[in-house]
Formats: sequence, structure tokens, C-alpha cells
Amino acid sequence: MIRVLVADDEPMVRAGVRAILSTDPAIDVVAEAACGDEAVDLARTHRPHVAVLDIRMPARDGIEAAAEIRRTVPGTAVVMLTTFGADDYILRALSLGAMGFLVKSGEPEELIAGVRAVADGAAYLSPKVAARVVAHLAAGAGSLAGRRAAARGRVDTLTAREREVLAHLAAGLSNRRIGRRLQMAEGTVKAHVSSILTRLGVDNRAAAAVVAHEAALAPGHPSPRPPTHRPGPEHPSPRPPGHRPGPEHP
Repeated sequence: MIRVLVADDEPMVRAGVRAILSTDPAIDVVAEAACGDEAVDLARTHRPHVAVLDIRMPARDGIEAAAEIRRTVPGTAVVMLTTFGADDYILRALSLGAMGFLVKSGEPEELIAGVRAVADGAAYLSPKVAARVVAHLAAGAGSLAGRRAAARGRVDTLTAREREVLAHLAAGLSNRRIGRRLQMAEGTVKAHVSSILTRLGVDNRAAAAVVAHEAALAPGHPSPRPPTHRPGPEHPSPRPPGHRPGPEHP
């Protein structure tokens, strides 16, 4: 069971988040907070697996609350709820170790997917948040094309296997799920992720996911491997009359 704390200063938003999360039998909302200070206190008391925090709250905003929760309750992963006008807040939260970012206007399924992802140790950026972050970074530091080129240059320093892992990481997969997809041991994936963070010069998975989105490596889903074509009944290979199977020429 994934234990969740929900914090938002608007009672209707809290009720909506609880209602959505309650549709998943694997998620249990154990506490609700109306401000950042209350969120920190309840996180210390209940020690939830995930804290879903509104990025803007009175007394202590979601970012300050996230930093304190990460410091005092390190086993609690943080998901930030944001609006389109909070780009600077998103970047601050990213630097403080928040693992998930969702917009309040997003689909209910994204909320459940985000909570499940961070509870499993993954980073989760909703497509809308990723697009906003990339656009905001571009506006503050050169053109979007320039940032994409710079990000691609950073990604090109990775090995082919590391790029594959990064694509799946940016799509919100945990080490365990990446291992299943790529048929690798979880420990091997963890080693790849550590190397990726070092090579990209970032501190956490969410920041690495932003680089991947900037490089257009993972716009929302893992990049599939090119399929290997094999003749099948729908497209049979032509056979000359009297042909008998034999060794193929390279």
C-alpha cells in the first residue's frame, strides 16, 4: 500500500486529489494539510511514502515544505502540484530534489501514475510540465534550438546503453521497470543511472529527465528499438520456381 500525504490550501483541491487517488486500491491517503508547516508536521508523524504538495501555499510554500520533508523524512518522495504560471517555482523544486511534477489541469490518470512512479523510486514529469520547463529554460538562456543542441551534446557523451536507460528514466520508469524492459539486473540499471547523473552533471533523476526532454530523447515515452523485419505470411518473400531452402548469402 502506498501511503500518501496531500497538502493544498484549497479544501476543494484536496478533496479532488483524495477522490482521484482513492480510485486506486493500492493508494491510501493517510493525511491532509492546508499549509506547508502542517505538511511538514504530518510528514514527520505519518512518514508517508509520497507527499503531494501544492507548490504555492501560505505560511510555508510547497517548495520550502518539500525541502524540509526531504531533509527530515528522507524516505518520503515529493510530488509537486503546479499551475502554468509557476515555472520559477518548478525549477526551484527541481533543484531541491522533488521527484514528480504535475499540473492541476492534467488528467486524473497522471496523478495516479505520478504517485506510483515516485513511490517506486522513479522521476515523473507530466508532458505539460516538461514542455513548460524546457520552454522556460530556453527563454532564460538562449533559443530553444540552442538549448536542444546543447542538451543533445550532453546526451551524446553517454554510451548507447545509457541513452536507452535515460529515455526510459525520462518516461517515468523506476530502476526495476527499466531492468524488466531492457532485460538487465536492477543493480546494473542503478549503476547506469549513477553514471548518467555524473556525465550529465545533474543531481537527481528529475533533472536528468529534463535534459532528456530538452534533447527530445524522450518526449513522453521510451524510444522503442527499431523493429527487426522478418518475412511473414502478410509479406512473403518471393521464391523462384523450384526453390529449396539452403544456406543464405550474407
